[in-house]
Amino acid sequence: MPELPEVEVVRRGLDELVVGRTFGRVEVLHPRAVRGNTVDLTQVLPGLSITVTGRRGKFLWLLLSDAHVLLTHLRMSGQMLVGAPGFTQSPHVRIRAELLAAGEGPLELAFVDQRTFGFWQYAELVDGIPQPALHVAPDPFDSAFDLRSAGRAVRRKNSPVKSVLLNQEVVSGIGSIYADEAMWAARIKPWRTARTMRQRDAEAVLAASREVMAQSLARGGTSFDALYVNVNGESGNFMQSLNAYGRAGEPCARCGTPIERVVVGQRSSYFCPSCQVL
Repeated sequence: MPELPEVEVVRRGLDELVVGRTFGRVEVLHPRAVRGNTVDLTQVLPGLSITVTGRRGKFLWLLLSDAHVLLTHLRMSGQMLVGAPGFTQSPHVRIRAELLAAGEGPLELAFVDQRTFGFWQYAELVDGIPQPALHVAPDPFDSAFDLRSAGRAVRRKNSPVKSVLLNQEVVSGIGSIYADEAMWAARIKPWRTARTMRQRDAEAVLAASREVMAQSLARGGTSFDALYVNVNGESGNFMQSLNAYGRAGEPCARCGTPIERVVVGQRSSYFCPSCQVL
């Protein structure tokens, strides 16, 4: 599933290419892609302009000229691709939207989703956040994020640290990849019960998550297959810099001990048995 860096790369691409454009014809090709809507996107979106883009955690949205948003979550395999009309003939296109601009040729925004878990949803804003995303905690890049408060929230949980980092109501945007990388950087064992951590260690792992995600963002995100791409269809290359995730049996970049894999909360976790001792 795309995590914060991958979604932010997509947001930045959309910000550059679609802001200021107006929706023309919208075609919904699969009903699951618009589940949860109380309106017909093919009727509501035409004529509305995109004024700005936004993101919290893994949620992405386009602010519309009627003060609503077009909210999307990429889930496992969603892609927001931009090109000339008809540019993609993928059998997994779920929504096509024409985007118009005065004096310029039309563009097409295509929502491609092989597994059909993602969605587009027309929603209201509440204090600057789309209503369906109000339950999501600020992410480490959010202006509302407070490291000390987030550390305390982590330490209130009686679950493994790995599971808490994946809890989007505690801190958003972090998935399995960056949780493993943050715990490696902070030397935290993934199965350690969060409430037994010191405040400084909880803050350290959260700060490490921001740092590793910033590094990933600079490299276009992490792509293990063709399911995550940016708006131009290009893959990120941060996978070459991962220290823990997916590296079972390979030497730790810090001490040389082979990285091991363990299951925590029904999720694979990769860690160094020598370095991660906290």
